[in-house]
Amino acid sequence: MILSETHKTPALEKPIRLQEYGVGIFKTIPTKSGIKKALKKNLVFVDGKIATTALFIKGNELIELYKASENSTFKQFDFPLEILFEDDYLAIIYKPPGILVNGNSFATIDNALLQNLSKSSLFDAVRPRPVHRLDYPTSGLLLIGKTNSSIIALNKLFENKQIQKTYHAITIGNIASKGEINLPVNNKTAFTLFEVLKTTTSIRFIKLNLVKLTPKTGRKHQLRKHLLAINSPILGDKEHFIEGLILNGKGLYLHASTLNFRHPFTKKQITITKELPIKFKKIFAC
Repeated sequence: MILSETHKTPALEKPIRLQEYGVGIFKTIPTKSGIKKALKKNLVFVDGKIATTALFIKGNELIELYKASENSTFKQFDFPLEILFEDDYLAIIYKPPGILVNGNSFATIDNALLQNLSKSSLFDAVRPRPVHRLDYPTSGLLLIGKTNSSIIALNKLFENKQIQKTYHAITIGNIASKGEINLPVNNKTAFTLFEVLKTTTSIRFIKLNLVKLTPKTGRKHQLRKHLLAINSPILGDKEHFIEGLILNGKGLYLHASTLNFRHPFTKKQITITKELPIKFKKIFAC
């Protein structure tokens, strides 16, 4: 088995069953059913001992989540990926629009990583895994961990908001030249900075805007929901839209353009940018 994640419990007012306490403490299994499955497979340890569903957490325990050793029969998805950065610890790849990062589908970025990335030479090398997500219709940069320690370290950087992500979108209608959106998403605090870089007229949509977006939190569909909330939805969005302003057949005009962070092991500043897709350039000369 390979250590995947660790969690140190704080002091608790009263004991709580592990399968209840464990919901949400691990990024790779955020659900109650996921915790139960891991417990049944003996993949959860508390203070160095195999945990069970009957165990109560009292506080100050070390909870460790393991995963089974890599399966040599793992099926790879034959899909070439553009690699923008790679070393023994991590990689940054370009995710095209219209493909899942991971999930139950076979055709995912996760299943295509082994054939595209070189195996890490480090002692805790694991099958490369994405450490964050991009929506199915969104294009752009995706950060990949190649060792157990790097996956844990990169997750910690995200938790501490030490990875800066920049997006570009084309939005519909009137919008301020710059500003901030501070509106909850899924009942959680969410904060986005935006700046309009270019604007053009449109026969169908009246006005289109090339907008730079800097999310300060990472809620699901945050940018798409925030822009709809200020009545300037993203072009091509079929989930968060204004009635009568849906563009079909061109996909979502949202692109994860830049990742900026300090490498957790080499300590070098990493800044990678992926140019805007051709469909953006057909509307704006950029």
